[in-house]
Amino acid sequence: MAVRSLLLTHLDNSPGANDLDSNEVGIVPDSAHRGGYHCGSDRVLTGDYSVVESPRDRGGLTLDAAALDVGGFEVSVGGKRHTLASFSVWLVAQCAAKTADTRDIREVIYSPDGTTVKRWDRLGKRSSGDSSHRWHTHISYHRDAIRAGRDQTAVMRRYLQSIGLIKAPTVEADVALDTKTPIYKDGPSERQAVADLHYAQFKGNPGSSVEQQALARIEVQLAALAGRDVVDEPAIVAGVLAGLTPERIAAAIPEALTEQVADALAKRLQG
Repeated sequence: MAVRSLLLTHLDNSPGANDLDSNEVGIVPDSAHRGGYHCGSDRVLTGDYSVVESPRDRGGLTLDAAALDVGGFEVSVGGKRHTLASFSVWLVAQCAAKTADTRDIREVIYSPDGTTVKRWDRLGKRSSGDSSHRWHTHISYHRDAIRAGRDQTAVMRRYLQSIGLIKAPTVEADVALDTKTPIYKDGPSERQAVADLHYAQFKGNPGSSVEQQALARIEVQLAALAGRDVVDEPAIVAGVLAGLTPERIAAAIPEALTEQVADALAKRLQG
């Protein structure tokens, strides 16, 4: 209900047929509906996939629904158009990148273009959906998350921030840049020294002016290094990635970077 309220507050914000109306964001289905994440324990079926395929669902089953349907909308922010399709692609990219605020989402059934129906499934068991998902996007949550009452608005708030409908909070660096302590000590490689600087001084605050200063300082000191072999790091990275599965690549992404990776992936998927 909190997710529903958040989306309607910010996407049902303009007159006409293209905003998100109240009857286009659904949770509990009509009385004839049986089975699936929209239903609670009184209306699931024997062997219902929304219960039996994950211990998170078996142990979390209650009378509560555990799914949300989002209908079509179109909003323009700063001259850029945002629709149900672009929202769905963005959300799937966040899920695929395993951002912390999507860990309770089991599946997303959606259309990236209003024609083709796709399904992202955290358990990797399904890849399709019926034609109704050309005009609405279905989001299932693992039932244990609903039973625990965990807040599910964070990823939706990030979406609204990413398109400019709400303002992102300002984050300041916790520690001022130490311009006196040398980056390099005896032993650590250049790469480890850079990692040490980032993690010790900035605690995952990408894009801040402090970090920009740090990166500039790193570049200067790297350029000043003498007697070091020049390594083609992009070629090395490409070679390593070529031997990994998408799942292993996703698992290797540091948690502090998952949101940035997901955003970049979403932009690539949108062309």
